[in-house]
Amino acid sequence: METTYGHGRTHRLDLVDATVREWDATVVASDPETGIVLDRSAFYPGGGGQPPDEGVLLWGGVRTRIAGTRRGDELYLLPADGDPLPPVGTAVRGALDDDRRTALMRTHSGLHVLTGVVFRDFGALVTGGNMEPLTARMDFDLAEVPPDFKDRIAESVNAELAADRRIEVKVLPRDEAFAIPDIIRTATNLLPPDLEEVRIVDIVGLDTQADGGTHVASTSMVGRVEVVKMESKGRGFRRLRVRIV
Repeated sequence: METTYGHGRTHRLDLVDATVREWDATVVASDPETGIVLDRSAFYPGGGGQPPDEGVLLWGGVRTRIAGTRRGDELYLLPADGDPLPPVGTAVRGALDDDRRTALMRTHSGLHVLTGVVFRDFGALVTGGNMEPLTARMDFDLAEVPPDFKDRIAESVNAELAADRRIEVKVLPRDEAFAIPDIIRTATNLLPPDLEEVRIVDIVGLDTQADGGTHVASTSMVGRVEVVKMESKGRGFRRLRVRIV
């Protein structure tokens, strides 16, 4: 199967190789209202709780800071206020904020381990979540928990991180992906009904989920997860606040 990693006219390098931090590209659209469109981009546009990347475009001795992205018919890069826009046809060098992206990759992979452990040990689905670099919250549909729940989860998650499990990413046809048991770990299936291919993130031996974000290559690269706080957010809903260290 030939898979196209693209959005509009932009080839998505972030989905092909999450380690890419610098690349060459050509500007195919440039507008002060909508933003900049490149033919190739490693900027993750945000989604699934993971925030968008930040970075710069370098061109003709000029630096344009990229403060965010917007998805529409194209993948638009949003320049920082007051920064110049490169004209259409300009050759640019893109560069991500490496510290931010790497921290978000560690955080996202750590959250997959967390959701995998909670599902394996308690059968609970995710009802919500959000992350910033090295900090996050995850909400679970979990009516009852033991008194030592927070400590048990932290111990189990960090055991899985230390096990150095491989994290593999692949794209499958929709029917093949949905044949995998429990591929959707959220209480509501958020995948569009017309989606023909599904991107899968597999923490080998622990957790397999549909996911569109960026991840590290193995669980040991996450570091450690601290479960900072557990909150009850109404009947059957528990919120875990975590930190990556």
